[in-house]
Amino acid sequence: MGFTRILFLTLLFVCAADVQCQNVKIFNVKKYGAIPGGKTENSKGFLEAWKNACQWKGKAVVLVPAGTYLLDSVKFEGECKGYMIFKLKGNVMAVSKLKDIDRWITFKYVNGFTLAGRGTFDGQGHKVWPCKKNGKCQTLPISLRFEFIKNGNLQNIRSINSQNAHVSIIASSNLNISNIKLSAPQDSPNTDGIKISSSEEIRITRTTISTGDDCVAILNGSKNTHISQVYCGPGHGISVGSMGGNTVINNKDIVVGLTVKNSTFTNTSNGLRIKTWASPYQGLASGFTYEDIIMNNVENPIIIDQQYCPNSPCNAKSASRIQIRDITFSNIRGTSRSKAAVTLSCSSVVPCKNIVLKDIKLVYTGNGGPASSICSNVHGYSYGVQNPPSCFRSA
Repeated sequence: MGFTRILFLTLLFVCAADVQCQNVKIFNVKKYGAIPGGKTENSKGFLEAWKNACQWKGKAVVLVPAGTYLLDSVKFEGECKGYMIFKLKGNVMAVSKLKDIDRWITFKYVNGFTLAGRGTFDGQGHKVWPCKKNGKCQTLPISLRFEFIKNGNLQNIRSINSQNAHVSIIASSNLNISNIKLSAPQDSPNTDGIKISSSEEIRITRTTISTGDDCVAILNGSKNTHISQVYCGPGHGISVGSMGGNTVINNKDIVVGLTVKNSTFTNTSNGLRIKTWASPYQGLASGFTYEDIIMNNVENPIIIDQQYCPNSPCNAKSASRIQIRDITFSNIRGTSRSKAAVTLSCSSVVPCKNIVLKDIKLVYTGNGGPASSICSNVHGYSYGVQNPPSCFRSA
């Protein structure tokens, strides 16, 4: 029995109680001209399959079967007439030079969407990273962009060697990301795992991210982001921001509602990081909870850095205007490569408020004494075990 028929029967079985779901149709990219083998560019066949599937009034499955498919930049856009499933069973590989400088594969304007299938997206980043490192190219394409997506799922896929970030989520809501693997070499430039901006109710769980930049970056306009059971490393940790820099909207930068729990960081340059530029832009970072986190040989396990200034237009001598408040770190344990295992360096203009440290157990693995804390312009409380010793009074 062919794979297509097996998939069709499986979907029917799963959706037997759902009248709309029973109306399933499969759109195999090979039937629209896509050719596996890794030598023929296939954007025409992929787009034709999507176009036809998007008009189906039921559940439409765009199927990429086994094989390697060479693909240039493509945009899969709605609005669609039914629920869309992009089923990746094979491998999709970027062409040597993508026609779009900022994106490879984009899904846009879809309400009701799933990307799944245990296949691999290969961005072929090793071909262009030298250009980025030597400064000859400023912008490289993001592998997977999700823009204006509502009620979606991203599961069981793999992304390797992205030229820029692996996944970017913009202006989307109610997305579930689970069981995915994102990987690029530790020295690859700007290969963030997942970047989230102007989106709400994004849930990431049971995911492994090994990159050359942030495992997850939560940026301006993000609201109610939930992260659990994520394995991060190598990479730069899970970061809020940077805020107050080039992503400001209407002179304000706001991130509210974040939960990170039951996750592990190994050999990362940072663990749990909040970073804001020393710039005049105002904003708010509020309502974050970090709990039940393991740190294995992490450079900066807990860090708030409000003097982040990688380049102009910020001024390292000025103060950040981003207010950070209502942040809880609970049951954070493991080992730190830096003596300052907890760094809370806040703004002199808008000091951090209501920062809570509860049961912190971080051991410095180097020489020169036990782990320490560095704090400035911060108000908060500590509870339970505090190693290193807290800057706050015990509540």
